[in-house]
Amino acid sequence: MPTAVRTRDPRTFMAPEVWERQVRLIMRDHGVERGLAERTLGQTVAFLVTSAERPEVEMAPAPRVDLGVHSFVLDTVNYTDFCRTAAGRYVHHVPRLPEGGSEPPSLKATVRAVKAAGFAVDHELWNATEADCSQCHAGCTDSPAGGK
Repeated sequence: MPTAVRTRDPRTFMAPEVWERQVRLIMRDHGVERGLAERTLGQTVAFLVTSAERPEVEMAPAPRVDLGVHSFVLDTVNYTDFCRTAAGRYVHHVPRLPEGGSEPPSLKATVRAVKAAGFAVDHELWNATEADCSQCHAGCTDSPAGGK
């Protein structure tokens, strides 16, 4: 008999008041409505947790997900607590420079990793129609080699 696959809920990775704060920061910082801010935060958490759990996979967020990453990283106390709890370590944000010489991670590989980690993928936020494109506008990754 096949085993049922359970989808992981990004909300379980932080206290409800932290979730609410992050949603409100995304709304404030990026001028989006609540529904889109919540979707963005959910995909941000899925990306960050997957990055932490799969450090051997070079990943990068799509531009829309990257908005959530940037908002969260800037809320340093909550971000640091999240990293400690969800990853057991600090999940670094290492922007890539265009002259770095290496190919940026592909969104297709990132989306596959997020999905394999058990998270639902919001295809609209990940530019599913452009899944072969590579990376966020800033070239961000948690890979130790990401800053090259």
